[in-house]
Amino acid sequence: MNAGKILQAKGGEVFTVSPGDTLLDAARVLDERKVGAVIAVDSSKKPVGVFSERDLARAVARSGPEALGHAVETVMTRGLITAGPGASIDELMGVMTDRRVRHIIIMDGDAMTGVVSIGDVVKRKIAQAEADAEALKHYIETA
Repeated sequence: MNAGKILQAKGGEVFTVSPGDTLLDAARVLDERKVGAVIAVDSSKKPVGVFSERDLARAVARSGPEALGHAVETVMTRGLITAGPGASIDELMGVMTDRRVRHIIIMDGDAMTGVVSIGDVVKRKIAQAEADAEALKHYIETA
């Protein structure tokens, strides 16, 4: 299982905001789409940042309710963490653990093809472990 296959199964729809959108607007997108992060894209739809619930919470903690009027670009994570469609589940988990992130943008060349979350990766890792256990059980029973 790799990032490309995860996106095939879950779909490659990416929820985006503009860096100039307010935190309130971005929070509404998070709520409406029931996701923990959105990708900030420039006018050519190129990813320039990630805005997450964590960014929102930190902004409000630092600036109070007036933070909701600030632009996404003032708090978004700019150091994009990306992987290609061929990245394995173990590679994705390693990057997420090492970089302490919960979302990785999947890029195929210059094209953003989707976002893989820690939930997506854990779900596939559990399924893989269950399939391995079932195969081992079947092997033992037939040996």
